[in-house]
Amino acid sequence: MLKNKTTIVILAAGKGSRMKSNYPKVLHKLGGKTILEYVLNTAKSIKPERIILVCTSNIKEILSKTQNFSVKWVIQKHQKGTGDAINIASKNFLDNENIIVLYGDMPFISKESIKKLQESKKKSNLSLLTSSIKNPEGYGRVARKKGKVIRIIEDKCAKNKEKLIKEVYSGTFIANGKDLKRWILKIKKNDVDAELYATDIVYLAYLEGSTISTVETVNYKEILGINNQLQLSISEKIIQKKITKNLMISGVMLKDPSRFNLRGILKHGKNIEIDTGVILEGNVTLGDNIKIGAGCIIKNSIIQNKSQIKEYSIMENVKIGQNCIIGPFCHLRNNTILNNEIHIGNFVEIKESTIEKKSKIKHLSYIGDSEIGSQVNIGAGSITCNYNGLKKSKTIIGNNVFIGSNSELVAPIKISKDTTIAAGTTVIKNVEKPCLVYNKKEQKHKENWILAKKK
Repeated sequence: MLKNKTTIVILAAGKGSRMKSNYPKVLHKLGGKTILEYVLNTAKSIKPERIILVCTSNIKEILSKTQNFSVKWVIQKHQKGTGDAINIASKNFLDNENIIVLYGDMPFISKESIKKLQESKKKSNLSLLTSSIKNPEGYGRVARKKGKVIRIIEDKCAKNKEKLIKEVYSGTFIANGKDLKRWILKIKKNDVDAELYATDIVYLAYLEGSTISTVETVNYKEILGINNQLQLSISEKIIQKKITKNLMISGVMLKDPSRFNLRGILKHGKNIEIDTGVILEGNVTLGDNIKIGAGCIIKNSIIQNKSQIKEYSIMENVKIGQNCIIGPFCHLRNNTILNNEIHIGNFVEIKESTIEKKSKIKHLSYIGDSEIGSQVNIGAGSITCNYNGLKKSKTIIGNNVFIGSNSELVAPIKISKDTTIAAGTTVIKNVEKPCLVYNKKEQKHKENWILAKKK
């Protein structure tokens, strides 16, 4: 007997009005990924023949630009309920295939539970994914008669005794394409909000005498949907707890797991030590023997072996070599590339710059749009003046250059190797060969000077 093909339908067209946001609900971030991505990735893991995504046009526009998902896009122009969403998708159903319906706002649904659902379908016409929970408020209740499922009672429609039912319906189910198309056409508008509820399929199947089975989720958290910012925050804590557990098992030392956040993907080596309040976002790669101090924020960056990021440093789109010491309180911005054994210290900002090995910028400096050689020492308060109000220009500094404190390098400018810039110098012309560069300044003293005091 040939195995039935499987199509997964993901319902993701809800407005998400309870999120109080202009952004679609399913595209809010959870652990650095959109809520919908979790569901899509789980759906992919089942290896169905097709994935049909029912969404609004703006979700398609946003998601298709940022992710390469192989899905069949189906647009629900008007939100008339889950039943209407499935009806729109049903034009793509085949009679002899199994249809699994998932929800785009349920990120914790697991491959294991869906596999159980598929197995259950072999012995029934309709199989539902359910869970037994202590507080069923907000969920549809599974109504039974002599042990058999007869219908799903929506929470807002449940009466006093029905509200006591602990077995709740996740909304996820599996059915044959032919059956589902027939049932979906029989759904009538709900009296409360004139929407078509997909849960009515269960009662229609019961009236036909179809066999209805239920399967418990592997974990009750799988049925958690995200409808508002509070639920998003609760889900974020669940995700972060899972992330930190996996990181620590893999050898990462987290000084305080409850105060660490990974919002993306971390690739790491051995002997990683991360202090409290650290946030990693996007794609972050850490080599071996890395220490990250408290309060650091690192986004889309690579840090190589034996480097140390001191407290409260911020970096984004940065590559840091081996044996570097960064911070505390420094800001490394887009396209900053540091070679090996570089020291970047307190309150230093660098962007769009490359710095070669063994160079130092230890205090209170700004470096922008620059190419800096090896063994360069840039003194406190020195800056590259890279913007003239119209365009950005480059500063190029050769090897073994010493730049005294409080110097200004007015770009575009080139400074030869082995040059010394005296403290307080404003450099406005290229330095073509090694020398001492300074601005002549006259120091004057006025005698019998008394600072006037405020009355």
